[in-house]
Amino acid sequence: MPFRIVQSKQNSRLKELRGALAHPGQGARGLAGRDSRSLAGIEGPNLLEEALRAGLRIGCVFVAQGAEHLLEGLHLPAETEVLLVPRELLESALATETPQPVAALVEPPRWDWADVLGEQTKGSPLIVVLAGLQDPGNLGTILRSAEAFGAQAVVSLPGTVSAWNPKAVRASAGSVFRLPLLSVSAEDCFARLREAGVKIWTTAVHGAEPANRIDLAGPVALVIGNEGNGVPEELAAQADGAVTIPCPGPVESLNAAVAVSVLLYEASRQRAESLTSPPSRKDKDAVRMGRTDSLTGSAR
Repeated sequence: MPFRIVQSKQNSRLKELRGALAHPGQGARGLAGRDSRSLAGIEGPNLLEEALRAGLRIGCVFVAQGAEHLLEGLHLPAETEVLLVPRELLESALATETPQPVAALVEPPRWDWADVLGEQTKGSPLIVVLAGLQDPGNLGTILRSAEAFGAQAVVSLPGTVSAWNPKAVRASAGSVFRLPLLSVSAEDCFARLREAGVKIWTTAVHGAEPANRIDLAGPVALVIGNEGNGVPEELAAQADGAVTIPCPGPVESLNAAVAVSVLLYEASRQRAESLTSPPSRKDKDAVRMGRTDSLTGSAR
């Protein structure tokens, strides 16, 4: 693949990369001169490969001199600009303590409510709502767990750290490229969920129902709050109930990402169980009385 050699710290593309990493989602000039408010910087060949697999548009790739082999087999689009940069120059633009020799500017996917509550959710969406989460590592881990356990989307409310923060992107291990993610107001979020018949559960340490005793197999949204202060009272008041994770050990609460992962696992377990559980007494009676669909066999 052709490389363009860059030697100046003032190169416009390097400035774009530096800005995208330092101020996620606020870009400088856009890809090919377009608006780049959604422009994101990513670091490392593994994340670049995940972005390509997810079908993201790759505007520019940066590779340190001597590390060109890391791009072999990535199948970059012909129109993608590839810059060959002295290692120390590239490292000066990156945000990590131990920078990797590959970085890229990518255009994040654009999601809307149809991706969250559309027909593909099959009537029982599982959604995570982040209300003021501040640690990017926690956010990235939550995205990864949400995708792993079959959640339809993550909704980010004002005050939550950007999912395109470099630490969040790394912790997500590529899930940020694939899992629908919306940034909306609390009013819009709760109105949409209620309109779709989604039951809203806030998380709490005290005065809440144990996760294994509530129905997480139906349409559910789990509201996760700030690591230190939890879910704001005004949002918790709008929930249908509160859920907690019983901890037999001498620990009052769990890390936010761990707590969400446990709840998502429990929701996934209940959903899998509901698919394999024997038919209810009502369904058996319907079949015995011959009230079944001749084609599908479903009771009616």
